[in-house]
Amino acid sequence: MVSFSFLEIDDDILDRPGIIQWLKLVIKSEKKASGDIQFIFCNDEFLLGINQAYLNHDTYTDIITFPTSQNASIISGEIYISIERVKENASIRNIKFEFELSRVMVHGILHLMGYRDKTKAEQSEMRAKEDYYLNLQP
Repeated sequence: MVSFSFLEIDDDILDRPGIIQWLKLVIKSEKKASGDIQFIFCNDEFLLGINQAYLNHDTYTDIITFPTSQNASIISGEIYISIERVKENASIRNIKFEFELSRVMVHGILHLMGYRDKTKAEQSEMRAKEDYYLNLQP
């Protein structure tokens, strides 16, 4: 089950039909099953607190993922997304907010599936996967 929570932000950011079906398509395309996946949309300060408390990082970020599945073929976890970061990144890249939000959401799903982005090679693979799945969205 894919669900959405909104902490200290408006809940109208996801007024797009088909988003859950698209995310499930991404998971199925990677030959995985969808477990419990919760997207938590929040502000910069909330996500900074999580980054400091759980990851020992004192920086703003657009996304943090916490996998919760004990089974590698079932994708479950919590995906925290700072809407303020997504808006700023969209503005910097001169792209629509909705597109950047979709990119960050699929990025989180890919992280839950085990894809990483620490090295240049991993970043390249992650970006290629993001681009591929962004082209499949409704």
